[in-house]
Amino acid sequence: MSQFQVISLESMRIACRNCSLVNLCLPMGLTPDDVERLDGLIKHNHPLHRGDYLFRRGDHFRSLYIVKTGAVKTFAPSPEGGEQVLGFHLPGEIIGLDAIARACHISSAKVLETSAICEISFAKLETLTAITASLQHQMYRLLSQEIGQNTEMLLLLGRKNAEARLASFLLNLSQRLRRRGLSPSDFYLSMSRHEIGSYLGLAVETVSRVLTRFQDDNMIRVDRKHIELLNFSALMALCDGGGQHRQQQRT
Repeated sequence: MSQFQVISLESMRIACRNCSLVNLCLPMGLTPDDVERLDGLIKHNHPLHRGDYLFRRGDHFRSLYIVKTGAVKTFAPSPEGGEQVLGFHLPGEIIGLDAIARACHISSAKVLETSAICEISFAKLETLTAITASLQHQMYRLLSQEIGQNTEMLLLLGRKNAEARLASFLLNLSQRLRRRGLSPSDFYLSMSRHEIGSYLGLAVETVSRVLTRFQDDNMIRVDRKHIELLNFSALMALCDGGGQHRQQQRT
């Protein structure tokens, strides 16, 4: 998979009803008329580049953001003074839902690679939601999905084994890419080893060491940020058995 992706302004102007992500993000399940109304609220920003911010922690909450192409990370300050990565967001995923309650952002969102982002005013969305039952249901679904993802992350961090955490991360990323019609076994990591470690609660040295172990066991092939998954069943066994699978293979 190529590290760089050219994004044209024309591709960013594609309306929701014609977007390839229509079954993944906010328009999912809406009628054509409802999609037309929603499309009228969406602002298609100019291309953003690695290091650009969508918002910063403490900013007043005004909009939700949908990744159209590229990838974005959300993070907050860590107790040690660095940053704690909270999530990696792929095309079709919505960013900013956690800011609704406090009317300000409790995390920051930064672009990981050249990306196109759709921005939608929450005030206008709220008005449209009040008169559109299907959109209201979709908002409930998205909020539930956000809670579910947070729960899954807590369960993941509850696994003390580094191999289980990293295997779960790779398989989760694979599943999300598959849903977007992309290769689930051959992909480019837009995030750094340090960012992956921050997300999984692991030292960067541990992330690199475990990836090397996976490669030595022929579960994956690694070339810098390019990852190829070679043995899905072995990775799944690590997730289920907390690392016992690899140890048994070596005995």
